[in-house]
Amino acid sequence: MHNKIFSFLTLVLLTSNAMADETAAAAHGGGVGSLIMFGAMFVMMYFLLIRPQSKKAKEHRNLIASLAKGDEILTSGGILGKIERDAGTFFIVALTEGVEVPVQKQAVVQVLPKGTLKSI
Repeated sequence: MHNKIFSFLTLVLLTSNAMADETAAAAHGGGVGSLIMFGAMFVMMYFLLIRPQSKKAKEHRNLIASLAKGDEILTSGGILGKIERDAGTFFIVALTEGVEVPVQKQAVVQVLPKGTLKSI
């Protein structure tokens, strides 16, 4: 009976050593796989999030740089107006005759076609 228990324990120990060796080999090879997966996720994040956001920011910078006196604009707050003058980081925008408000340049979201304010 002791021989059966001894042989069973020997079998269990040999099997666990073999499994530990396979696990260690898989873990070592898994490091390269993890790096590849991390790299693939970074590339995916770049093309899905970072690149479109930087492209949109570049388009907005170009829009702000192209604005001039007389352009009709829409702000992020929903205000429609005509640019009267550039005041550094602000535009002075005429809402109607005699009513002018300063608006941050970054708040401009769209340039409207000429004559839009007259048609409203």
